[in-house]
Amino acid sequence: MSTAAPALPDRRAPVARWWAGVRKVPVVVWVFLLLPVAVEAFWVFWPAANSFSLSMTRWNGVGAAEPVGVKNYTDLLADPIFQTAVKNNVIWVVGFGGLSVLVGLAMAVLLNRPGRGIGLYRAAIYLPMVFSLTVTGMFWRVLYSPDGPVNASLGLLGLQSWQRQWLADPDVALYAVLVAAVWRQVGYIMVLYLAGLKGVDPSLEEAAAVDGANRWQRFAQIVFPQLRGVNAVVFAVTVIDSLRTFDIVWAMTRGGPYNSTQLLSTYMFEQGFTLVNLGYGSAIAVVIFLLAIAFIITYLVRSARTED
Repeated sequence: MSTAAPALPDRRAPVARWWAGVRKVPVVVWVFLLLPVAVEAFWVFWPAANSFSLSMTRWNGVGAAEPVGVKNYTDLLADPIFQTAVKNNVIWVVGFGGLSVLVGLAMAVLLNRPGRGIGLYRAAIYLPMVFSLTVTGMFWRVLYSPDGPVNASLGLLGLQSWQRQWLADPDVALYAVLVAAVWRQVGYIMVLYLAGLKGVDPSLEEAAAVDGANRWQRFAQIVFPQLRGVNAVVFAVTVIDSLRTFDIVWAMTRGGPYNSTQLLSTYMFEQGFTLVNLGYGSAIAVVIFLLAIAFIITYLVRSARTED
């Protein structure tokens, strides 16, 4: 007795359903979707791909590029200025990210309440974000000048031993620039957390208060866990901003004195556009890209595992 072979599933069915769904979308919607993608591909992804290929060459912008394989990357490992830039970037990520997030979150919690003048305080804290990083750097250069307000204030407080040429001292120049960058970034982080705090369920916090939880316990156990989505955004923004910081450092110190404030971004610019060593500068750009991707993907994977 023969048995009929089982019918094979129709592999075209999912494709047909997908195509039917695509055809239901109006043409205008596809235009609005595909046009930004095309612009992004032309202005962002294509130059990024060229940067990868350029990092494998030696090129000064004139004539044909000379392929050198991974020589630019091996040279980076032995480059003392690159090593200094990596160390400074680690300090920058920790200091810039940590301080701006902690202060911004604290400001958001303090100002997340109705009251007279609250809007004015929020606007005042956010105001530095209105100015460009270059203008911020020039403003802080005046503050840090030998006869500027910082040294004058220390003199009035009787702390003359603390007075110094802040941007000319290799031991403190990086931290002086870091303070200026954090001062500008705090308002942006505060706004992100204020938006997140608006979505926190107040009834849970009220119930915890009735059960006897103090303010810190309510924040740590009730409020902060509900800010997980905002934390992911803040982390991504902070890491990217830390790795691509350029304007404020270049405006204040240009990587000096003696390369003590050199970051990966400033060293990339110096190699690529000052020394016109475009292949070497592209290799540094690739390193910055890979570091940013590694940080963000690692954090997102850990967050997804925590949610599961």
